[in-house]
Amino acid sequence: MASSAVMQVLVIDDEPSLRDSLSQSLMLADYTTLPLASAEQALELLRRDTPFYGVVITDIRMPGMDGLSLLRAARELDDELPVIVMTGHGDIDTAVAAMQAGAWDFIEKPFDRERLLDGVRRAVAARRLALENRSLREQLETQRNSAGPRLVGSSEVIQRLDAQVSRLARVDADTLLFGETGAGKDRVARCLHERSARASRPFVALNCGGMPETLIESELFGHEKGAFTGASARRIGKLEHADGGTLFLDEIESMPLSLQIKLLRVLQERSIERLGSNTPHPIDIRVIAATKRDLREAASAGEFREDLYYRLNVVTLYLPPLREHAEDILQLFRHFAILASERTSLEVPPLDATTLQALLAHDWPGNVRELRNCAERHVLLGGLEGNIGDSMAEGRPLGRSLDRATEEVPASLEGSMTAATQGQPLPVRMEAFEAALICEALAACQGQVVMACEQLGLPRKTLYDKLKKHGLSAEPYRR
Repeated sequence: MASSAVMQVLVIDDEPSLRDSLSQSLMLADYTTLPLASAEQALELLRRDTPFYGVVITDIRMPGMDGLSLLRAARELDDELPVIVMTGHGDIDTAVAAMQAGAWDFIEKPFDRERLLDGVRRAVAARRLALENRSLREQLETQRNSAGPRLVGSSEVIQRLDAQVSRLARVDADTLLFGETGAGKDRVARCLHERSARASRPFVALNCGGMPETLIESELFGHEKGAFTGASARRIGKLEHADGGTLFLDEIESMPLSLQIKLLRVLQERSIERLGSNTPHPIDIRVIAATKRDLREAASAGEFREDLYYRLNVVTLYLPPLREHAEDILQLFRHFAILASERTSLEVPPLDATTLQALLAHDWPGNVRELRNCAERHVLLGGLEGNIGDSMAEGRPLGRSLDRATEEVPASLEGSMTAATQGQPLPVRMEAFEAALICEALAACQGQVVMACEQLGLPRKTLYDKLKKHGLSAEPYRR
């Protein structure tokens, strides 16, 4: 499905006058229609263009294949395809049968124009969301089936980091990852492991700041029975368990100095001795260490061993904070939302304009981890309505939802967007401003895309491309 595809409405009726009347009403409301005279023609088109990027309106009583048969056949092809059926006035039994067969809605003839447009508007919005979620899931599955996981993001800085990870994965050099909290150091470590020849062997992670100093040595090196009080049996440590694979030491700046010298010896000799034993055990591991602190500065301050720093610093990968690749925010948000949707079996709600602007304007001090939490809340709560970051917990909305056509667009758009994106990189501010301009035009034109194109001076296809890029829809603005 092309990103520039236009949502279509397939109209099936054997009566030319009703078919033309329906099509004209929909075209006046700025929908693209495909009028057909028979269910057989419609089914042939649906089979050829699966998944169909649009919705279906069909009469029930037609020569040959009737509307109910078409409904059932269409649902077999795609059970998420909205099919609206038209029934005669008072034909309750047929309407009930259609709804039981999975019809999205039914409309009585002669149809009321506003009732028709309301049903189509809801069906189109549901179809667009279903296809967008399906597309994102397909992208996720493609990524899972590729040669090792990919880093999510299209920015130059992330593409460069991904290339560096692929290159380093082919060699066994110990690697140091440097980045702020939440920048994705654990993700990069797993990518290095899963793209390497060690991918089938263990990936063992240890947070050096997550346990007391008295336990971390035993956790790393293991111990023999009776090595200390409470050591009732032999225990294999993380280093030995990672044999043949990768050991990931997160927050290595928190490792006690007394243990750093022992780790240095392991890195040099590639062998360990369990606590309570004098027998060396050779190990074949790759060590990836991660830190949010400049270890050279820590070494100068006497808080980290300088020799361990130089031993780890064979290769250092810098992980940029999210504010340095803010153009990836929406792509990452949708990626995490799909993951949350798969885990919870909840649909991903559409992004309203205010939330989109708030996502781009937020400074994301918690980086990708904070963005992931925000995307999960979006799925769990059915939308954020502009509430992101800490404002969610404190109940302070960052803005009003623009998903209702009756809501007002800010009078001073330029001023409001300048304030919202102050301090952000120019590409991010341009993206947010463009999205806001489109929302303003759609609101002023009551969701009529043709009129919005004229106001913005854009070809229709270009505006549809931009709506897709920003995750926007004209539907909420139509009255």
